Amino acid sequence: MSLLTLLPFIVLIGAMFLMTRSAKKKQQQAADMRNQMQPGSGIRTIGGMYATVKEVNEDTVLVDAGPGVDLLFAKNAIGAVLTDDEYNRIVHGIEHDLKSDADIVPDDASSLTATDESAADAPGDDKAVDLGKKDAADEPAAEAAEAKTDAEPKKTDGDSEAK
Repeated sequence: MSLLTLLPFIVLIGAMFLMTRSAKKKQQQAADMRNQMQPGSGIRTIGGMYATVKEVNEDTVLVDAGPGVDLLFAKNAIGAVLTDDEYNRIVHGIEHDLKSDADIVPDDASSLTATDESAADAPGDDKAVDLGKKDAADEPAAEAAEAKTDAEPKKTDGDSEAK
């Protein structure tokens, strides 16, 4: 056999070795994460439930899922151990913000477009706004056009009296 015929088998064995090695690393990291759980830690189960750890045993974890609700899970059912900030953000909606309040974007864009000087020069709210209405001199012509449209037959939604 030549080296050229063995090359596909060598590549296949190498790929299998790399895949099993990365899977073992992920399993080891997950086991380490589960072993680092302590009472008071926030967790997410593999089913997506968030809870707080009450007690950690060798193969099981007792969690507090709410007031008066204690659940017993296998350690393998714990999907992630969350940091305190992440747990509070997800469960309680509490954002831990390190930025100052001045960096917050306002809800409306008026403060982004108008400066104090241009706001002072802007017209006040008490002035009348021209909405493009016609003057009183144009009103009779508008009434005549409206009367003309009343004389035309009205369209219906398909029902017709003359069949």
